[in-house]
Amino acid sequence: MGDISFTPDDSLYKYRDSLSENYTPETIVGRDSEISQYHSALQPVINGETPNNTFLYGKTGVGKTAVTRYLLEQLANDADQFSVDLTVIQLNCEGLNSSYQVAVNLVNRIRPAESHISKTGHPQYEVYDFLWNAFDEIGGTILLVLDEVDNIGDDDSILYQIPRARSNGNISEAKVGIIGISNDLAFRENLSAKVRSSLCEKSISFPPYGATELQAVLKQRADVAFHDDAFDNEVVALCAAFGAQDAGDARKALDLLRGAGDIARAENADRITENHVREARDELEREELMDGIANLADHQQLVLYALTTIEAEGETPARTQTVFQRYEELCEIAGMSCRTNRRVRDFLSELYALSIVESSQRNDGLSGGQYRDHILNHEIRLVVNGMSDLIDRVGIYQSILSTIEEADNVMISSTGDPSTTPN
Repeated sequence: MGDISFTPDDSLYKYRDSLSENYTPETIVGRDSEISQYHSALQPVINGETPNNTFLYGKTGVGKTAVTRYLLEQLANDADQFSVDLTVIQLNCEGLNSSYQVAVNLVNRIRPAESHISKTGHPQYEVYDFLWNAFDEIGGTILLVLDEVDNIGDDDSILYQIPRARSNGNISEAKVGIIGISNDLAFRENLSAKVRSSLCEKSISFPPYGATELQAVLKQRADVAFHDDAFDNEVVALCAAFGAQDAGDARKALDLLRGAGDIARAENADRITENHVREARDELEREELMDGIANLADHQQLVLYALTTIEAEGETPARTQTVFQRYEELCEIAGMSCRTNRRVRDFLSELYALSIVESSQRNDGLSGGQYRDHILNHEIRLVVNGMSDLIDRVGIYQSILSTIEEADNVMISSTGDPSTTPN
């Protein structure tokens, strides 16, 4: 291979980062009703009044975080203009599964690095005292944005303590409001009654985007991202249609548009085409599948591995009992205790719900009875790659090895170049 160098390439893109979820457009499209409700909920801040506690809920990629970022930027600008002492503190609660952990992270977000507290070892009341003192040191109006707040699960005491802190005499120099953002539609209803009455003074639901709304979102971003002649409306419409199929997820639709643009750029194409979109869609689906498999629990992966070995032998569709027997064999090889036959049936149902396997109910009458059989919904190599960590521990089953070697030999013979064979 010759020398490689990197040179700027702006043949398609003007500003690629505008297709990122971190980009905030000058205006938000497709969310007029939600913005109006949200604006009303934030109005007390600019009046110098105690802020509302506001709860936003909706599935991933429906604009909750983007609208929040957009409105809070505008609110901060207007607060400066009208001399309102406003502080916004944002915390993503991913990985924080208790009120204690959220409180510690808030304290350390406010304090300078040399005054951080340890993540364990303090009684909860002491951590709350640290938090109240930190709020009073800031003073003025404080908005706490707790993104993915549903991660804290049932331990929701902080969502009660903060809204009540001023009335309980814990803080005197600050007025604090919470903006809770949740992807879990049921989280709000599962909060305790006292927390729900405090946190959800204002609740705003973000429904999934429809295809028309998604098309407006994508067109707005595409106009910023690409040169005028680099795409057409059919490309945007196709990305929007795929996004609407993915539960109205604007984030996935933007990823798809950016993926299509990257493929077109790699090919030195003059324009992005619908074929680039479809190719990007296939690539994203492969990545999602591998991530989904990698995130399965060990025994779920072992059940999937069992079915994969049977498929590699050409013996699918396979009955649940056949999969269970192979699973038992793999558990013995891995030195792991087997789950029950019933639990394996549950695992197969979960894999079916994730579209990783295809399952069918059969009825062979009096002679064979009723049963379910199963088959992989994806290529063997792709599934195997998704559970590579498990296979490193368990070892590769002979039928899997033979299938992959056979596929590699076919590829070598068709290309005549072993260097093109994937690892």
